[in-house]
Amino acid sequence: MTLQAANRLTAAETQLIDSYSNQIGELPGDGSVLAARDRLFDELKRGGLPTRRIEAWHYTDLKNLLRAVPDYAVATNAAAVAPVVAGSSLFALLQGTAQENRAPEGVDVQPFRGKLADGSAVSQLVAYDRDDTIGRINSSFVRDGFAISVEADAVVEAPIELQSVHGAGQLHVRYPVTFGAKSRATVIERHIGNGTGPAFVSAVSDLVLGDDADVTWIILQAQGKDDTHLGQIKAELGAGAKFRLFIINAGGKLVRQEVHVRTAGEGSDFTLRGINLIGGESHVDVTMTLGHDVANTTSTEIVRNVVFDRGRGVFQGMIRVAPDAQKTDARMACNTLLLSDDGEFSVKPELEIFADDVQCAHGATVADIDHNHLYYMMSRGVPEKQARALLVRAFVAEIVEELEGEALVEALEALISDWLEHHG
Repeated sequence: MTLQAANRLTAAETQLIDSYSNQIGELPGDGSVLAARDRLFDELKRGGLPTRRIEAWHYTDLKNLLRAVPDYAVATNAAAVAPVVAGSSLFALLQGTAQENRAPEGVDVQPFRGKLADGSAVSQLVAYDRDDTIGRINSSFVRDGFAISVEADAVVEAPIELQSVHGAGQLHVRYPVTFGAKSRATVIERHIGNGTGPAFVSAVSDLVLGDDADVTWIILQAQGKDDTHLGQIKAELGAGAKFRLFIINAGGKLVRQEVHVRTAGEGSDFTLRGINLIGGESHVDVTMTLGHDVANTTSTEIVRNVVFDRGRGVFQGMIRVAPDAQKTDARMACNTLLLSDDGEFSVKPELEIFADDVQCAHGATVADIDHNHLYYMMSRGVPEKQARALLVRAFVAEIVEELEGEALVEALEALISDWLEHHG
């Protein structure tokens, strides 16, 4: 972050500073954790919230977009809801406090507040890079989450749902997760806002995949209409590891979801599928950096966006291929349905290639519904509104259908259909 402390503080920056001063005596952590919090928050305070001058935040001017930060709230009406897939192992965070539950065989789940209290979490309280505002905010304020370890060779049949439910106020959670060699699991990271006032939420997931691990991770973000959600997921892939990341944004007023992945082992494969449902006056930003660091790795990223009303969306995708990463195969595409003259969507795909034996490509499209398709359906008796809704659903359903498990696919399609019924 390159802003100078001499810049005038915004209302949100002042509220962040006051909030940290008010909470620091209550935040869990031993001396080393508290020292890390102080250092990271001091960096945040000196740099300020990022503006368009910082390239990684060029399309999401947080200093101007974030108008207010609510106080931390203890008592709310937050309550767990039924998991997305029946039979899932549910681990709930209610207003940022972990509720303990029995973990499936081969999996260890511990409240993150214990790691903070004994100091073992201090190595995770770091900034990803100099522009890592989300990491600094989360590390400064985080109170709880779940630390998860999946044993080597463990096959977790039912999904694990990490469900964060909150009312108004602040919420800062973290999920450090280690998947052992040859393990297999599906994890649903779900964020739900059910309060009557605005919320300010940060969530950081740190994943390490052992050799030949096979992991599907699904982020379902359905915050309230006035909420701010700052999310970040980081993953490092071992040799032969397969990591499938699905992101569905279907809520929130101001949303930034960062994805930072390293293919650190030969033969590893990363898949990103994203759906951004944007309506009202929401601003939704998905920003990805992907490092192909070794030879013989693959990746594909497809993001589908639907924009209504005065919604604004952003997708930034940076793929870096290191000099030693020969035989890399990396492909990225972003496709947007812009269904309003007042809506906007900005796309910034980037490739940095330092190896000469690779296959890399990227592409982007922004368009309205194809009127030939619309005419075809209407000519066969389908009313225009229904025809448009069917075409929009088909546009995003193609992404969801790549998932394994009929129950999971049906649940996500129902979530998307419900959102479209309210915004279409």
